[in-house]
Amino acid sequence: MSLSGLRLFFVRHGETSWNREGRLQGQHDIPLNDLGRAQAEEAGRRLKTLIDPTAVPWVASPLSRTVETARLARRALELDEDAFERDARLKELSFGRWEGLTWKEVRHSDPQRAALREKDKWLTEPPEGESYKLLSQRLAPWLQAVTGDQIVVAHGGVARVLLHDLAEVDPHEAAEVDIWQGRVLVLEKGQYRWV
Repeated sequence: MSLSGLRLFFVRHGETSWNREGRLQGQHDIPLNDLGRAQAEEAGRRLKTLIDPTAVPWVASPLSRTVETARLARRALELDEDAFERDARLKELSFGRWEGLTWKEVRHSDPQRAALREKDKWLTEPPEGESYKLLSQRLAPWLQAVTGDQIVVAHGGVARVLLHDLAEVDPHEAAEVDIWQGRVLVLEKGQYRWV
């Protein structure tokens, strides 16, 4: 799938306490910390250098860390803080029973499955969770409905799937890409760049 002339301006939510501690958040609803709030405002300022943020629709995952990121980015742009869509299909990859654990704790409590995931993050499902491939399938209907440029506020796992599905990054490489907080990932014409 390619963007066919469309552009997505992707903002990952700002930092949370679980990000700082290296815990797998998945779909747990963890709020931003103070650094995360500053990162959200910075992402808003970066958006203004790329596009007229009033000229395109905004959509966010409904989890509180993404909603607050969108609100703070919009506040930094002096826009109505709540004038954006929420879409549950943009929720983070589910880590199932691993949520709340650090990778060290996962490797200790579930060494075989942790080893499988380290070898193939794209296809391996955490217990009661999702693989990146399953997340890609969950996102497919949303992607098919995108008809124009959008600002998307979501999660690292969602960004990795978009790198594969839209920028044609190899799935195993996409699963390893660092997704930065406080910056904007621009996906267009089968390519991507960070701002």
